[in-house]
Amino acid sequence: MTRIRVIVADTTLSATLDDTPAGRDFAALLPLDLTLNDYHGIEKIADLPRKLDTSGAPRAYKPETGDITLYAPWGNLAIFLKPFSSSAGLVRLGAFDGPIAPLRREGGLPVRIETVE
Repeated sequence: MTRIRVIVADTTLSATLDDTPAGRDFAALLPLDLTLNDYHGIEKIADLPRKLDTSGAPRAYKPETGDITLYAPWGNLAIFLKPFSSSAGLVRLGAFDGPIAPLRREGGLPVRIETVE
């Protein structure tokens, strides 16, 4: 498992990536500067610079609040602000270690995601 931090303005949130092909491949992209955008009030999404390795991933995943995921058909990062139903093509990358209140701001949200040394 890889520890990461998500920096939102002057707040740093900690998260842990899963030890899976997709989780390791996402970690290999870091650091990343992204703008997270609202998606139906359920998640924040951002395009990634390339597709991730999803080998061995289940066909579908049921996300919970604070899950960091990949929506494989679009190749985008999706951070869930609320639980959602099982969705085909959704791959868990990891999850936040605590509250995610700073991510609940409306509109585009610039963030930096980096590994913790």
